[in-house]
Formats: sequence, C-alpha cells, structure tokens
Amino acid sequence: MKKRIKKLYIQQKKRYLKKIVGNLEKPRLAVFRSHKHIYAQLIDDQNGHTLAFSSTLSKTLEITKTSDQKAAYLVGQELAKKAKEKEITTIVFDRGNKPYHGRIKSLAEGARNDGLIF
Repeated sequence: MKKRIKKLYIQQKKRYLKKIVGNLEKPRLAVFRSHKHIYAQLIDDQNGHTLAFSSTLSKTLEITKTSDQKAAYLVGQELAKKAKEKEITTIVFDRGNKPYHGRIKSLAEGARNDGLIF
C-alpha cells in the first residue's frame, strides 16, 4: 500500500471503531476475513483481553473448504458455544469496515442461531 492510501485506511478504521466498544458484560465480536480463512474473536476492550476465539483453522471443525459461507456459519456456531461456556449472551458486532454480506453475514447468523444477541 502506498503511504497515502494506508493513512486514509487507518483514519477510516479509527472513525469506524470509535463507535464500537466492547466491555466485559458486552464484548466486541471482531471478524477478520482473508481470502482463504475467516477468524472471529470476542474482545473486552476495557481490559484488552480476548475472551473467546474461533476460526476455520480450528481442528475441532471438520471443514473441507474454508473459504465459503458454510465454513463461516460453523465458525459462528463454535464461537457462540464458547461464549455460552463463559456465560456471555450479548455482544457488539464488529464487521471490520467490511460490508455485511456473504461470509461475514453467515458468521453472524451462525452466532445468532446458537444464542448470541447482537
């Protein structure tokens, strides 16, 4: 990335993230999407701790293709199960300045269907 484009990207990200803050009662569900995989984690921003995480690289998920919506749905379900174990029910969704569409949407639906409230 050129310096100017990177600077604009960082400014845009700061503007987006100042609206979304998670705490221990209502953590932030941060989603990162690469070309091959999708990663999701629950973050307590006040203390700077990750409470739970899940990705398509997880050995417990039996996924053949990691870059499709079915895999993202399973990642959302696994993350919701881990959140239930830690007694977390409500979250703030952070889509990472990406559109709510495709794999990000299916991850959110998987988490919602297993009991997380956005």
